[in-house]
Amino acid sequence: MRRILTALLLLGALVVAQPAHAAKGPGRPAIRGADVSSLAKSEALGGVYRDAGGRAGDALRILARGGLNSIRLKVWVNPADGYNTKTQVLAVARRAKALGMSLLVDFHYSDGWADPGKQVKPAAWQSLSFEQLKQAVYAHTYDVLDALRRQGTTADLVQVGNEINGGLLWPDGSNSTWPNTAALLNAGYDAVKAVSGSTKVVLHLADGGDNGLYRWWFDNANAHGIRYDVIGLSYYAYWHGTLDAFRANINDVATRYAKPVLVVETAYPFTTADADGWPNIITAAEPYPGYRATPQGQSAMLAKVAEIVRNVPNGRGLGLYTWEATWTGVRGNGWDPADPSSGNGWENQALFDYAGRALPALTVLGRG
Repeated sequence: MRRILTALLLLGALVVAQPAHAAKGPGRPAIRGADVSSLAKSEALGGVYRDAGGRAGDALRILARGGLNSIRLKVWVNPADGYNTKTQVLAVARRAKALGMSLLVDFHYSDGWADPGKQVKPAAWQSLSFEQLKQAVYAHTYDVLDALRRQGTTADLVQVGNEINGGLLWPDGSNSTWPNTAALLNAGYDAVKAVSGSTKVVLHLADGGDNGLYRWWFDNANAHGIRYDVIGLSYYAYWHGTLDAFRANINDVATRYAKPVLVVETAYPFTTADADGWPNIITAAEPYPGYRATPQGQSAMLAKVAEIVRNVPNGRGLGLYTWEATWTGVRGNGWDPADPSSGNGWENQALFDYAGRALPALTVLGRG
């Protein structure tokens, strides 16, 4: 893409994304972040990242220069490909902290993906008793976080579980038995605080527009003594309800539970095209009404989500992370860690285009 085209796209994105009254509202969110969990593997397999002018460079430095100030990294226990483990978290965290960025560590407590549809215990934990499972949660959490502390890159925020709508470590920690859910989550909380009392613990649900879910879940969390500092949400506008529903929910839970709120996952496509021959997850030309799958549409959607977070009552909106911002279409860096031939259905929602160049949305997100 030519430099002049990039400049025009950036200008268009800013015009679309920034309403005339934006400057009159609260300041930009404290956290303007990106999940970069796939970065280490992408780089190992030859992935290249470029700034908006086409100059190749360190992806984290490009993000930081665009105004982003935090990264999110997931942790798996024993993944088939050896990525998303303590080894990569330590290495990427060191780079990010050197750039002045903060760190959110996202524990899945699984060997692979954990989400509302699956919370699979790690293979090594399958035969453990419940008491042993609690100990495993504590030990694993402490091990990763203490290693970060010892290298001088203490985590600023930690997710104890990922999208735990139905609990974690099924069936033991399913919230069909809330006391078990509470015991496992509190084991993780205790490990976090044992390493660093200042690190904030995030409890993370998906479906950020579903107020009934959030009230049910956090009412039960409070009733069962689950300890946490921050409410984390996933909000993808094409899956999780309208922007108005998201606004109503995030405002309500921040007020109802008197906790800071943080969007730990959001994203939007910049194109309908495919880069790696693996079908994209989101293919519609206009996945959410009024926001096309274009660089301008991606910028506008991220700006809108940031605006909603910025305006959470009493300043409780901490910020947002765009999910897998660096997951470009690099061969071998696919969805399935056990299958090198699997592709990536997310590359059309990254913050880098198919030439590896930073998209306008990066700067828009950095501006908050």
